[in-house]
Amino acid sequence: MTIDEIKTKIHGIIGREILFFETVSSTNTVALELAEKASEGTVVLADSQDKGRGRLGRTWISPSGVNIYMSIILRPQLKPKDGSLITIMSAVACAEAIRNVTGVKITTKWPNDLMINNKKVGGILTELKTQQQKITSAIVGIGINVNTDVRAFPVDMKQRATSLKNEAGVSYSREPIVAEILNEMDRWYKTLTTLEKEAILQAWKNLTSTLGRKVMIITPQETITGTAEAIDNEGMLLVRLPSGKSKRINSGDLKILK
Repeated sequence: MTIDEIKTKIHGIIGREILFFETVSSTNTVALELAEKASEGTVVLADSQDKGRGRLGRTWISPSGVNIYMSIILRPQLKPKDGSLITIMSAVACAEAIRNVTGVKITTKWPNDLMINNKKVGGILTELKTQQQKITSAIVGIGINVNTDVRAFPVDMKQRATSLKNEAGVSYSREPIVAEILNEMDRWYKTLTTLEKEAILQAWKNLTSTLGRKVMIITPQETITGTAEAIDNEGMLLVRLPSGKSKRINSGDLKILK
């Protein structure tokens, strides 16, 4: 990727400094190592990853030359309990950025997925460092399947994952998408740091394909089924159980039931 081309399009602090690598183990791993010394808004961008990571310990398949793998170093003045809002904010920024550049109708699936036609096209992995009930740094890892040929996916992924190229039928230059994501991240991060939570939550609701759907959520403690009704001011999902009671869920592996 041409980093100079990306930098000419950057409007804010996020993306002002970009560290590019041909290959890394994981952009989040590198960003975590740099978190204390790097300036806020620094981006770690890689053409490929050897050990790309998704949520719940999953591997993020990261071939070279086709997709976007990057991590952003942030220092939000938030409490750890508000950490979920960073992921919600990032999902909004990514979805709007991709829509702006490609016209593809990206939706969001709680808590961190970017979707097209009920298939995953991207994901967000937020990792926090905390001290004395404050977030000292937040690493926002973003992976987007841009030009991957879905025929190269493992068999178990073909029914649930896709790429922009596969859905739109055209290949995309990655640089404009990266630049737009960083600019939207900068815009929505300012909204988050001024504590305008409602604006972020409303934007997410406008983009989501989760609310109003029958869902199954697997957590380390239990499996929950019900109707996804809302997200609260901390980004928690509210699920209406078959009993009629409402359950507040912090995190889990969500599947939309047909």
